[in-house]
Amino acid sequence: MSELKQMDYSNLQSLHRKAKEDFNAIKQENLSLDMSRGKPSAEQLELSLGLLNTVNAENIGDNFSVLNYGLVDGIPEAKALFKEILEVNTEEILIGGNASLNLMHDIISKALIKGVLDSETPWGKQDKIKFICPVPGYDRHFKICEQYDIEMISVDMLEDGPDMDKVEELVRDDASIKGIWCVPKYSNPDGITCSDEVVERLAKMETKAQDFKIFWDNAYVIHDLTNNPPSLKNILEECKKHGNPNRVFMFASTSKITFPGSGVAVVAASKENIDFIKSQLSVQTIGPDKVNQLRHVRFFKNYDSILEHMKKHAEIMKPKFDAVLNILDFKLGSYGIATWTEPEGGYFISLNTLDGCAAEVVSLAAEAGVKLTGAGAAFPYGKDPRDRNIRIAPSFPSLAEVEKAIEVLSTCIILVSVNKLL
Repeated sequence: MSELKQMDYSNLQSLHRKAKEDFNAIKQENLSLDMSRGKPSAEQLELSLGLLNTVNAENIGDNFSVLNYGLVDGIPEAKALFKEILEVNTEEILIGGNASLNLMHDIISKALIKGVLDSETPWGKQDKIKFICPVPGYDRHFKICEQYDIEMISVDMLEDGPDMDKVEELVRDDASIKGIWCVPKYSNPDGITCSDEVVERLAKMETKAQDFKIFWDNAYVIHDLTNNPPSLKNILEECKKHGNPNRVFMFASTSKITFPGSGVAVVAASKENIDFIKSQLSVQTIGPDKVNQLRHVRFFKNYDSILEHMKKHAEIMKPKFDAVLNILDFKLGSYGIATWTEPEGGYFISLNTLDGCAAEVVSLAAEAGVKLTGAGAAFPYGKDPRDRNIRIAPSFPSLAEVEKAIEVLSTCIILVSVNKLL
């Protein structure tokens, strides 16, 4: 087979007829497949069911402190366990509720009202606030900015992380740029891990705003699919080394390790930042769900146990990722109408169609019974300027459903691409 752009009109028409026949046949199957979000499958959730039995009336022991008020920054045992995930000291970590997104939202909303540790005035009292948003990126980061009227500046993701030449240029001269979002390991959706050079440049770059912050959403820090995962440099240590110890907030959670509905979230930062957050949080709450923290401590016991647990997740996830990549290569590899990432971990595969095709592909897939993340979702305001990016989330459906969904997606891409070329 040859690339579509090299085909003559007759061959394009023939391929269009075949794709249209395949699409009509798929519609007759009345499919209902959902690949719209990166949710753990039932099989993955079952891995952690034992957690529910680790704390009860009979075995609570002398842990009555977890049932009472206090410990707004989390129980010491949870700190000792989860600090290893982010490679920080105990005093540099705060354990929150079930969602790291809530911690991110909370820090930004308070920054608008009260400012952050290095602010002269609250962000909300300044004329304009801007955030740098590497794209494609995580839609929920962008929704926080959109909710609070924070202007978003798109910067391309390169093979080793955000385009640092552009980032450095922007922050050097504009004091209204207060932060940058970053999913540093297995980025959502490209699956890119930031290089050592990118981490160092983020830590040491000159910023016009003295209260500039990096929101380091390390959601997939231990979500590896291979036995030799890429390493990620410790950005907090880099910030300290370059004289910017308060620049970064690091986030993680067990949402995709145990249960999304009742996980444990973590924020790590300099001790000064953690003390600042804790002082504000103590007005907001008298304590988090410490029983749930104790459940996780008892279930995992140590960091090595968490890593063994994640290998079980990988055994479920990797065949689905492999299926996506194999089918895309088989169905589309020779046509030159799409490219896709091949991540070593995380939850997503990022696919780019020909320019101007993504929205129509997603719509056509929905017509065929396959629900995908909306085209443009990985860009600020939901607008992909090239209308080409589609986020593939293989985790939730069964392997057979993943295979079927990607076959449908491939057919839709062929059909839309041929239509565009004709």
